[in-house]
Amino acid sequence: MDDKYKTMQRKVITLCGSTRFKQAFNEWNARLTLEEDAVVISVAMWSHGTKINPTEEQKEQLDSIHKSKIDISDEIFVLDVNEYIGESTRSEIEYAEKNNKQVRYLSKEYPNWTEQDCRYWNGENNG
Repeated sequence: MDDKYKTMQRKVITLCGSTRFKQAFNEWNARLTLEEDAVVISVAMWSHGTKINPTEEQKEQLDSIHKSKIDISDEIFVLDVNEYIGESTRSEIEYAEKNNKQVRYLSKEYPNWTEQDCRYWNGENNG
């Protein structure tokens, strides 16, 4: 099979969830890439737990850009660690559903998953 054709056939998945779960984002980016052979799109920046405090205008920009990422995806994977879904993530889920994107949930596929279950990423790797 032609490599270009294979690349075009890969599923595109956008990760959605609270940026407070940075370790989960890194873990599931790796898992979905390596175990599902998917093209994974993640968040633009980490604002929780860092010194980065985007302005309201920047938050709106980031939300809009993340929805554009959903537009080019086949599905979203919601990182609802401990079943937590914040307002922004809820908005992304609604947007994905409205645009006929498949919505998958960490809590449904891996109901007891915790960050201690990481296979590829731990808090000591690259911060």
